[in-house]
Amino acid sequence: MHHPAPVVVDRSLIHHTGLWYFPVAFVARLPFAMMTVGVLAIVVALRGSVALGGLTSAAVGLGVVVAGPVLGDLADRHGQRRVLVPVGLANGILLALFPLVVASAPGEALLLIVATAIGLTGPQTAAMSRSRVMALIGDRVRPERRERTFSRAMAYESAADETAFVIGPFVVGVLAALVAPWAPIVGAAVLSFVFVTAFALHPTGRAVPERSEREEMAPFRDVLHPRMLVLIAAVFGVGLFFGTTLTSLTAFMEAQGAPEAGALLYGVMGVGSAVLALAVAALPARFALRWRLVLFAAILTASAGAYTVGGSVVTVTIVLCLMGIGVGPSLVTLFSLAGHRAPRGRTASTMTLLASALTLAQAVSSAVTGAIAENVSVATAMLFPAGAAMLVLAMAAVNASSAPRWDAVARQA
Repeated sequence: MHHPAPVVVDRSLIHHTGLWYFPVAFVARLPFAMMTVGVLAIVVALRGSVALGGLTSAAVGLGVVVAGPVLGDLADRHGQRRVLVPVGLANGILLALFPLVVASAPGEALLLIVATAIGLTGPQTAAMSRSRVMALIGDRVRPERRERTFSRAMAYESAADETAFVIGPFVVGVLAALVAPWAPIVGAAVLSFVFVTAFALHPTGRAVPERSEREEMAPFRDVLHPRMLVLIAAVFGVGLFFGTTLTSLTAFMEAQGAPEAGALLYGVMGVGSAVLALAVAALPARFALRWRLVLFAAILTASAGAYTVGGSVVTVTIVLCLMGIGVGPSLVTLFSLAGHRAPRGRTASTMTLLASALTLAQAVSSAVTGAIAENVSVATAMLFPAGAAMLVLAMAAVNASSAPRWDAVARQA
């Protein structure tokens, strides 16, 4: 039976996505969150070199970043299903083969090539999920409820991202410890085969308009306007913050004689961060996004400053909780701003660019911070998150001062 154009009815977003959508979209994020850390873990375990592990992990990140905007653009043009199904399958195959490459390849070249290919086929589930949800809200939620629903949906999406970014490394740690170093990568391969494919084929994939509306698609250069670049730079800062914190924390706990506790403590920050990311939806609409960003970035910078002092495990744990209060809401606010500013027909491109900035920053900062912790000192490595937080705060300030002008111009366009 042919359905007419969707009628805007007063029903919740979950009614339009279906009950299974959010759990499937969440699990489909895990391979992406597991692959950089899983690659790092298996290379360090089998090759015995933290530096090579960091390099291989950065190669995955680089692949993700190169492919991200391309996959986003293809999804905007041809629909998500045609892009995600082959990409998810290719990623699963490469992940499954990677332990064999690490164990058998004598040189480093093949290792880095396969790692880059894993990144290139990294399924951009989070970005695709955001653009689906945004399309559904625009199409099917009543105008007076759109702003509130949008705010809640972006808060949920960011909380899901954060939780995946925390659960991913945590699952990697547990599988590597309980089974074998290859287990996390094989686990990620299975999840990629099953859940990324399920997500790709989910009916919500049809919510995002494709080809027929391509004439109305804004040119790609609109995605690179200063009002977008300031958000990309801020998200890059958040990625730097994640990478430097996880790596310096692991080094700090290693110095305390409990390296595996690093991932658990990072989990403390991540859980608090995800809870607060969800709480952002409860903030009143008159508390403008640009001021929210300034407030949360300031909290992030202050707590990262306290983190540089280090001290005991107890003080570091308390500081991590405070850092969580800053980082989760900052990320939600950045994605919400990006959602409002995304050029028409370019939501997948915009969201994959932000996700790529986050991943690249995380990969590069992990490699650099690891090298500093190993060759200079743990104390020096613990200064890095404060630098990352300052970048976020600086971009928040630029955004707060220029946003009224940018958004006025955008409204006239």
